[in-house]
Amino acid sequence: MPRTTSRAVESWEYTLTLPNDLRAVPISRRTLRLVLTAYGLIHLVDVAELLGTELIGNAVRHTEGPTTLHILWSAGTLRVDAWDSDPRPPTPPDNLENQELEDGRGLALVRACADQWGWQPLARDGYRGKVVWFELAAPSACSFYEGMHSRIPA
Repeated sequence: MPRTTSRAVESWEYTLTLPNDLRAVPISRRTLRLVLTAYGLIHLVDVAELLGTELIGNAVRHTEGPTTLHILWSAGTLRVDAWDSDPRPPTPPDNLENQELEDGRGLALVRACADQWGWQPLARDGYRGKVVWFELAAPSACSFYEGMHSRIPA
């Protein structure tokens, strides 16, 4: 059983391969919550869930092959990445003033809320693809997300 401490100084990683199925999104969300809670990183759960499920959701929505969720904690930084079978680069919008945009909002959230994010081409299991990743190093108050959330009518 892992030591449950808010400091979580040891390094660890988990990898979950998911089929291209809409159920992959809630499964990845619950996996992130379970793993981070087990290691005492509850202060990162909400933002990591939001951003991680955006990455997996994009993989399921825009590709036909499987996807992989990878969670890594090392040197006080959480890195979450999602591999998918589409080698094209992700393209977040330059700004989100147009609230009607459907494509790219998730990546804009990733860009706004993560300490770092990026992508790189990566082939896996016979598929050409890419990995999109983000890092969270400290409790993250995602003001962009909170601002959008406050505009949603009750």
